[in-house]
Amino acid sequence: MNKVYPDAKSALEGILKDGMMVMSGGFGLCGIAEALSDALRESGVKDLTVVSNNAGVDGIGLSRLLETRQIKKMISSYVGENKLFAAQYLAGELELEFSPQGTLAERIRAGGAGIPGFYTKTGVGTLISEGKETMEFNGEKYMLERGLFADLAIVHAWKGDTAGNLVYRKTARNFNPMMATAAKVTVAEVEHLVPAGEIDPDHIHTPGIFVKRIVEVGTAQKRIEQRTTRKRPA
Repeated sequence: MNKVYPDAKSALEGILKDGMMVMSGGFGLCGIAEALSDALRESGVKDLTVVSNNAGVDGIGLSRLLETRQIKKMISSYVGENKLFAAQYLAGELELEFSPQGTLAERIRAGGAGIPGFYTKTGVGTLISEGKETMEFNGEKYMLERGLFADLAIVHAWKGDTAGNLVYRKTARNFNPMMATAAKVTVAEVEHLVPAGEIDPDHIHTPGIFVKRIVEVGTAQKRIEQRTTRKRPA
């Protein structure tokens, strides 16, 4: 079975449909599947529900899908860096489901493990607990959170092989590995593609069985989310 595709556009062909749920890995601007999200934009698919820690910053990554109004709903933990995100939400043009960062990570992990829901103390008594089932354990109140399982996961890895095994680097291991397990189809973009068997099995973060398609995109641009400077000493 050939998993390797020549470009991001062809790697998504036959998968996309309006109204689908998409998981998009990464953390801030680190480890985001930028080539694949741009291919989503070019496809014109719409009414998407996107699960992502955040939507990046204006003009980069998922924010480009907000520009074209292709995202109907975001399930996220942090939205503070994106002015377009805030503007669309406040105007009632974008649905938003807030989920605390750790809870979001566990909802994705649970979905990938076939766990439909779990109880957590995080958020009990706050706005995010409204309408959710609660239960007491050892005298403490917990609320039910649902696992998440998407139609498509797009992930970015530093290295992959032709069998779909993936290796992430540093902060890119936030959300990418768990999202790769939590979708009907996982498509990975990798900076370096090597023959099967070349990656040390002990170094593999995502086994190839989870990855249906893979595309080599070259070295990712290392973007700075917030640039701060200070005067150097004389």
